[in-house]
Amino acid sequence: QVQLVESGGGLVQPGGSLRLSCAASGSIFSISAMGWYRQAPGKQREWVAAITSGGSTNYADSVTVKGRFTISRDNAKNTVYLQMNSLKPEDTAVYYCYADLRSDRYWGQGTQVTVSS
Repeated sequence: QVQLVESGGGLVQPGGSLRLSCAASGSIFSISAMGWYRQAPGKQREWVAAITSGGSTNYADSVTVKGRFTISRDNAKNTVYLQMNSLKPEDTAVYYCYADLRSDRYWGQGTQVTVSS
């Protein structure tokens, strides 16, 4: 099994930046990929970005994410990051980290990101 703990959310003004962290523990050597989803109030959860164990990255094919968000990982710390720049009010959501281990997906508890002036 895998345990995921997210951090880094908070309140930020439009145009600001935040870096979310997701620390993994447990059977980390079997993780094939990790990533982030987000869920805005009243909306479905949507995928944001992912990074494989080999370091390949993918991002949501959406104008609102590409070029502003960067996913990365620190293998020594077993941590995945989501650097979010030029934040907009529509980025307000609960951000969830996930990890894929064989056929199972594990989730973090979520961290709130609020973009508001």
